[in-house]
Amino acid sequence: MRAKWMAVRRWIGTCKDRGMTTAEYAVGTLAATALAGGLFEIVTSTKVKGLLLHVVERALRIDG
Repeated sequence: MRAKWMAVRRWIGTCKDRGMTTAEYAVGTLAATALAGGLFEIVTSTKVKGLLLHVVERALRIDG
């Protein structure tokens, strides 16, 4: 009987932060979404669009 209680106590000791994984995923997902939104705003700005268009046009001129 004592061995059973020792096993239960060991199991309880390993399960102290069971919910932390879900919270960490939520914070990570929120951070990734915010970063993606910021990058989307930067890439869709007129200056960056012009720069990307210039790079693509230059690459096409060199290649063909």
